[in-house]
Amino acid sequence: MKQHRTLWGTVGPVIVAIAAILLLLILPHKHTAYRSVELQKASISLSTNVFKGESMKTHALDHGYVPFFGSSELARLDLMHPSVLAEKYHRSYKPFLLGKAGTQSLTHYFAMQDMTKQLRNKKAVFIISPQWFTKVGQLKAAFSIYYSPLATAQWLLKAHNNFVDRYAAKRLLTMQAVPATSIMGQAIEAVAHGHHLTHAQRVYLQLRLRTLHSEDKLFAGLGIQNKLSRLKKDKKKLPKRYAFNRLDHLAGRIGRRSTTSNPFQIDNYLYRSRLKGKRIKAMKNKQVKLDYRRSPEYADFELILNQFAQSHTNVLFIMPPINAKWAKYTGLSMRMLKQTNRKIKQQLTRQGFNNVLDLTQAGNVNYFMQDTIHLGWRGWLAIDQVVRPFIERQQKSPHYHMKQMYFSKKWQQKIVK
Repeated sequence: MKQHRTLWGTVGPVIVAIAAILLLLILPHKHTAYRSVELQKASISLSTNVFKGESMKTHALDHGYVPFFGSSELARLDLMHPSVLAEKYHRSYKPFLLGKAGTQSLTHYFAMQDMTKQLRNKKAVFIISPQWFTKVGQLKAAFSIYYSPLATAQWLLKAHNNFVDRYAAKRLLTMQAVPATSIMGQAIEAVAHGHHLTHAQRVYLQLRLRTLHSEDKLFAGLGIQNKLSRLKKDKKKLPKRYAFNRLDHLAGRIGRRSTTSNPFQIDNYLYRSRLKGKRIKAMKNKQVKLDYRRSPEYADFELILNQFAQSHTNVLFIMPPINAKWAKYTGLSMRMLKQTNRKIKQQLTRQGFNNVLDLTQAGNVNYFMQDTIHLGWRGWLAIDQVVRPFIERQQKSPHYHMKQMYFSKKWQQKIVK
C-alpha cells in the first residue's frame, strides 16, 4: 500500500498536470479581449505567432486596424513608415502588418483563412514583391515556417469541390508541410481530388480546431518583439502637423545622412553588415540571368485575388520599384522588370482590381529605397499619399470578374511584352 502511495506521489502530479492542460486546451474559451497596447504591440511586431494565429489579428481587425500584407519591406520601420505616420497624425486607421521575409502569395492565402470574416466588405493594402516571382516560386522551407494548422483546418471545413479549392489543396500538398498519412493530410488529398471529407475527417478537424483555438488564445502573445519604444521615438522626430513638402524634405535629409558609405544609396548599416568588401564585388553582374516573368507564383497570386473577390475586399495593391543603381550594378534587366510589372498589373486590372499604385518607375528617385529592394524614407511617404485617402475616404464598390486562365501553366510561363 505504501509502495502504491509512493508511486502515486511521483506519477500523480504529472498525470494531473497533463489532464489539466488537456482540459484547458479542449474546453471552449470565452472570447479573448486584448488590451489596446497589446494589439498595438502585435500590429508592428511581425510575429510569426500572430501571423499563424487567429485571435489577436482578428480582434485587431475588428477594432480599427487595417491589414497591410507584404513581406520583408514591412520590417523597415522608420520615420515615414505607415505605422509611424498613422500613430503620429492620429489617423482613423491603424496598420496591422502581416508578413515578413519568406511570406509570399501561398503563405498569405492560407493565413487569410481564419480572418475571412474580417476581410468581408473591408479594405486592405497589399504590397507585391517582384522577387516572389522566381522560377521556383514559394520555397517549401519558408512555407513551413509560416504554415498554420489552425488556418488549414478552417479552410478544409469550408472547402468546396471547385477549381480554386482543388488548386489550393494541390499546392499545399507540394509544400509537404502536412504528413501525407495524417488525417489532415488525407483530408487535403480528398479536396485536391474533388472528394467530400468523410464524417470522421470532419469530426477530427472540428476537435482539432477547438484545441488549436485554445492554444492560440493561450500562446499568441508570447515571444512578440516589442517595437513600441522605437515607434514612439520615431514619431517624436516628426513635425506636429502633417505637411507633405516638409516631410519629403525631412525624408530626403535623413536618407542623405544615412547612405554616405556607398554609391547605391543603401542604408549605411545594411551596406556595412551585408555587402561591404568581397560580397559587393561578387554581386557585379550577378543578376544578369534573373527572370521574374515565368513563375508558379502567378497562379498562387491568383489564389489571393480569388480570396479577396470572395470576401469582396477592396484592396490597394502597391507595386514597389527596385533600386535602379543596384540593378545597373548587378546587371538586372530593366526590360525584364518592365515586362514582369506589366504582367502583374494585367492580371490585376483585367479582373477588376483597379486600385493599383505602380511605383516601379521610381527606382531612380533619391532616397526612395532604403536598400537594394526595400522601400525607404521617401518611398514610404509616397505610398502614404495614396494609402491614406484610400482607407479614410469612401471608395467605389469593387466589381471583380475572376478568370480561371490565370491559374494555367500557359499564363505562368507567358511573357507579356
